[in-house]
Amino acid sequence: MSTTGSTGSRGSNGSGGSTGPSGATDAGRSAVRTAARAGFVARGVLYMLVGALAVRIGLSGARSKEQADRGGALAEVASSPFGTVLLWALGLGLAGMALWRLTEVFLGAAGPNGDRATRRAASAVRAVFYAVVAFLVLTFAVGERGSGAGSTDRQSQDVTGRLLGLPGGQWWVGAVAAGVLVAGLCVAGSALLRRFRKRLEWGRMSRHQRRFMNVTGVAGGVGRGLVFAAVGFFGLKAAVTFDPAQAKGVDDAIRSFARTPVGPWLLIAVAVGLLLFGLFSLGQARWRKM
Repeated sequence: MSTTGSTGSRGSNGSGGSTGPSGATDAGRSAVRTAARAGFVARGVLYMLVGALAVRIGLSGARSKEQADRGGALAEVASSPFGTVLLWALGLGLAGMALWRLTEVFLGAAGPNGDRATRRAASAVRAVFYAVVAFLVLTFAVGERGSGAGSTDRQSQDVTGRLLGLPGGQWWVGAVAAGVLVAGLCVAGSALLRRFRKRLEWGRMSRHQRRFMNVTGVAGGVGRGLVFAAVGFFGLKAAVTFDPAQAKGVDDAIRSFARTPVGPWLLIAVAVGLLLFGLFSLGQARWRKM
């Protein structure tokens, strides 16, 4: 019985690689995975920079005028050697993350329950978020310094003020802020429960690699979640008081931890958490299931 048809249907380029539609699909998926891993690296770099800036603010007693947010991180990158090249790399990496999340909307996410509508919806929100951040970073890279590096505190107050001016704006602000608050608490709780491990290629990691991801995943996730929760909390205050000045971005939210009874030590702890989340993102670039 001839096997010409079966071998011919695969398509051969002399090295066993597929040149048919399935081969093109595999190549496309491989390209998306590469883009996603670049995105995790870019996200990790930004979080490490924000964490380092926040640590400096904490050590200075929160008196530093540096911005512990995306704007401050981009300003740090821009002032470094080859800053423009690095900015382009970060922006393109984040665009790759947006592309990967977009493919999850249509093809489903890796891992259990990846085809659920809720997972697809979450991927859609993340795709939009990373697309916006990538656009801001790339705009900053081409010289529009006021776009990507603006203070997130001022931006939050501006957006909150516009929403409060709409019919039913107080309810809109309250709903969004409550969502951010709950999301932050969920991020922190998920990190404590180590749910991130089911999205990693745990079986092929060494004992030391697992320990690294456990430490950075838990501490980083809690720090990140607390910052989100603080942003949501101040958003709720703005809604209740009908005062957009009460809204805070990432920078002011981080600084607010220094005004707790624990003082600047809580700020430093959260800052270290953000730095560790950056390291966790670098680990995800290598071991995340895709």
